[in-house]
Amino acid sequence: MRVLYFAWVRERIGLAEEELAPPPEVATAGELVAWLALRGDNYAHAFERPGTIRVAVDRVHVPASAPIAGAREVALFPPMTGG
Repeated sequence: MRVLYFAWVRERIGLAEEELAPPPEVATAGELVAWLALRGDNYAHAFERPGTIRVAVDRVHVPASAPIAGAREVALFPPMTGG
């Protein structure tokens, strides 16, 4: 799947996007964030407060409990404000 990073998530990781194949036990958006946090210090820093991360699966905003099986694209970003 293609994983996209936005705003300070992108800045902390140092990548705008990457292709990933999470292990089968990573079944939900929240589990993906937890798995990514284990990939190195920059990922740990980006996802140190997983509850603040917003997720979109195939361009649809989803809760952390949403399944990611079959997703082509997952976007991860911090909360946004209007304006």
